[in-house]
Amino acid sequence: MVLFPGVIEGMVRNMSIKKKSNEDGEKEAAREMAKEAKRNKSMICLSGSVKTSKFDDMAYVCTKRGNKGINQDSLVVWEDYGCQGDVVFCGIFDGHGPWGHMISKQVRKSLPLELLTNWQQNLSMEADQNLFPFNIWKQSCLKSYAAIDEELKQHPRIDSFYSGTTALTVVKQGRNLVVANAGDSRAVLAVTSDDGCLKPVQLSVDFKPNLPEEAERIKQSRGRVVCLKDEPGVYRVWTPNSGTPGLAISRAFGDYCTKQYGLISVPDVSHRTITSGDQFVIVATDGVWDVMSNQEAVHIVSSTSNREMSAKRLVDCAARAWKSKKRGIARDDMSAICLFFNASPTENDRDLNI
Repeated sequence: MVLFPGVIEGMVRNMSIKKKSNEDGEKEAAREMAKEAKRNKSMICLSGSVKTSKFDDMAYVCTKRGNKGINQDSLVVWEDYGCQGDVVFCGIFDGHGPWGHMISKQVRKSLPLELLTNWQQNLSMEADQNLFPFNIWKQSCLKSYAAIDEELKQHPRIDSFYSGTTALTVVKQGRNLVVANAGDSRAVLAVTSDDGCLKPVQLSVDFKPNLPEEAERIKQSRGRVVCLKDEPGVYRVWTPNSGTPGLAISRAFGDYCTKQYGLISVPDVSHRTITSGDQFVIVATDGVWDVMSNQEAVHIVSSTSNREMSAKRLVDCAARAWKSKKRGIARDDMSAICLFFNASPTENDRDLNI
């Protein structure tokens, strides 16, 4: 049987329509899951806490406005992610520019759904679903970040030309962590060392423009990496022949004025298997890390007797540090998520009604 070009085009078009219809259905299912998670309080987007249903994980979050105006940070914790009892999604987003607060909130809303849809699609094609296929998560993250960046570009009510947001997501599936980062927020793991003390292990890279590989990509794209005289040590990305936009990061969503000059939204995706010595992970925006070392953050969280106050205490300590370390500089917005892998003794007692 000979198929004429018009017939072939029609078949391809029908297949595309069917594929789009399936994708739309899967995205709608993800949206319904998100609504249900909000109703049963297994998703939090403001300061608070959430306990996972099948594991002893406990997450505490806090966000604090700086002195620059509206808080442009956004965060989300979604336990029972995708109706999977052993999966927790954490995301933190640091907006910048005139529309930064709206962009960070938009990405907070859309990225978890996009990632969930892509992960479930990829998982359905995996023969052995009992395995932990890191490549499936990685490809899902890469595809999701690219889709969200394109979605922002076409958004009818948000102007992302001179504005954007960083994005750092951490997915915990059982004893596995998947970290995807585009920007300068940071994830730090608290690990018990041989001497019994907690030490920090940084799980993400702060994507600053002066990192050798980042600077090379920007220069190859005709962008400029320059440190101004009144900001010693702060390197920014500039377009070739103008004084804009002066971004202090090399990866972000949005900021389309700089995308052709080396800024990218591609995340660095990594994996770590959680061991018995791993206690908790801190996910925080750069407002925290600008005034606090990894070790200081781990010490503050671990020494907080009431875990429910851990994220708030970390943010409050960072706010006080700004006064002494950054005098004369407007305090940045600060947000933190503290995800503990094991219930504390008091939490276990509470669960047993002791």
